[in-house]
Amino acid sequence: MAKISIRNEIRFILNGRDVVLSSVASDATLLDWLRLDRSLRGTKEGCAEGDCGACTVLVGKLSPSGLVYESVNACIRFLGSLDGTHVVTVEHLRGSPGQLHPVQQAMVDFHGSQCGFCTPGFVMSLYGLWMKSPDPSNAAIEKALQGNLCRCTGYEAIIRAARAVSSYGMVAKDPLAAERKAITARLEAMHDGARVEIGSAKTRLIVPANVDDFAAVLDKEPGATIVAGSTDVGLWVTKHMRDISPAIFIGNLDGLCTISEEEGVITIGAGVTYTEAFSTLAERIPTLGPLFDRIGGEQVRNMGTIGGNIANGSPIGDTPPPLIALGARLILRKGNNRRTIPLEAFFIAYGKQDRQPGEFVEAVHVPVPAKDTKFAVHKITKRRDEDITAALGAFFLTLAGDGTVADVRIAYGGMAATPRRASFVEKALLGKPWTEQTVEAAMAEYARDFTPLTDMRASAEYRALAARNLLLRFFAETTGTKAPIQVSRNEAA
Repeated sequence: MAKISIRNEIRFILNGRDVVLSSVASDATLLDWLRLDRSLRGTKEGCAEGDCGACTVLVGKLSPSGLVYESVNACIRFLGSLDGTHVVTVEHLRGSPGQLHPVQQAMVDFHGSQCGFCTPGFVMSLYGLWMKSPDPSNAAIEKALQGNLCRCTGYEAIIRAARAVSSYGMVAKDPLAAERKAITARLEAMHDGARVEIGSAKTRLIVPANVDDFAAVLDKEPGATIVAGSTDVGLWVTKHMRDISPAIFIGNLDGLCTISEEEGVITIGAGVTYTEAFSTLAERIPTLGPLFDRIGGEQVRNMGTIGGNIANGSPIGDTPPPLIALGARLILRKGNNRRTIPLEAFFIAYGKQDRQPGEFVEAVHVPVPAKDTKFAVHKITKRRDEDITAALGAFFLTLAGDGTVADVRIAYGGMAATPRRASFVEKALLGKPWTEQTVEAAMAEYARDFTPLTDMRASAEYRALAARNLLLRFFAETTGTKAPIQVSRNEAA
C-alpha cells in the first residue's frame, strides 16, 4: 500500500464558509458545535437521539452521481464524520432579496408553524425533499417527514405547505442549485487523499484515507470504536455518556459504499446507507422496500448503514432477520485477509459476534430470490413509522411440484438475544404439504425455538403470540387469500 499522508484537521463547508478544525473531540456532535461554537441556534435539541427531527440539517456529499444533499440528525452526527462535506443549516435559506425562501413562505401561508420549536427541522426536511422532488406525492411528503415530530399536531397544515412550495419558486433558481458547481469544486479540493488524525487519548479521532488504510489502522488499534452512520453510536454518547475514543469514522470511504449485482447476488458494502441501498433492493427484492421505509425516519435512513446494523449485533436490528432468511453471507476483513461466513453464524450471543480483534464487516452478499420463491418480512411496532422493533419475522419458502415444502428459512428479531432462525419450526414444515393444518401444527414449535423477554416494547406473551401469528399471516399471503392483509393510509384514501 502506498504511503498515506496525514492531516491534523478536518475540513468542510458550513453554509457558505470553509471551516478548518484542528481541535475536535471524537464525541463532539454537530448540534452542540452549531449552537455553542457558531451560535446557529435555529437547529434545536429536542430528543438528542435522532427521533424528533428538531435538529435536522442538510449535509451535501460527493457521490458517483454528483453532489447529493440529504437530511440528517445533527444531534447524533459527529463532527469527525463531516470531512469533505457541505453542512447547510436553516440560517442559510434565502429567497429573492427581501423575501423568505419558498419552503419558509409556504409554511407561513399555510399555517404550518404553531409553537415553532420543531419548525426549523420541518423546513429543512421539506427543503431536502423539494430539491429532489419539486412536485411530491402525499406519500413522498409523509415519508420525508417520518423523522419530524410536531407535538402541536400541525401535520396537515405542514403537508399542505409541502404541496405548495413550488408555487413560490423554482428549484433551478435555489441557491444550492445555482451554487452547486462551485460547491462541488470546493469539496473536490478538500479531498486530498490524506488520513485525518486529531487529538490523543480520550479526544482522538481518525478518518482513514481509504478502505485499505482503515484496515491497517484498525489492525493496529483493534479497540477503537468504528463509527459509520452513528445512528446507534450517537446514542452511546448522548444518552449513555460512553467514551468512544479512539473513534474511526468510515462513513465517507468510497470502497465501503458500493452496491453491485453479479449472477443473482447483490453485494452491499458495509458503508452503504439504507437510502443508498433502497432503489436496488426495492427493485430486485421488492419485499425489502416497505421494510426500509419503516427503519427510523428519513434522517436516520440517510445516515444509518446496513453494515453497521449487522456489525452492531442488536437482537432487534431490522436487516439481519430478512438477510438471514435470504441466505446472506458476510465478508469479514482483518488487514489484507478476508473470510466469508453465513450471516446467521456471525451472531453468537447477546453483545458477542464472530469478529476477531482488528476485524471488520466489509460487505454482505445477498442472493436474489428465484421467481418461484415466496419471501416476506413483517415488522411489529407500537407505532407504524419511526419505531423500534418489538418483533420482526422474515420468511423464505420454496415449494416442490407436489405442493410440499422443499426449502424454508424463518428468522426473527426481538425474540432472542440475537437475530435467530426458528429451526424447530422449519423442521416441522420441511417436506410437509403447505396447508393450514401443517402451519398450525408447526406453530407449536415456536416454544422450543424462542423464550422472548418482556420489556417496554412488548410482553413476552405478546411476542410469542405475534411470532406464531406472523407465520399464519405468511401462509394466508402465499395461498391467495382475498382478504386485505394490510392497507396503508394513502391506499385507503
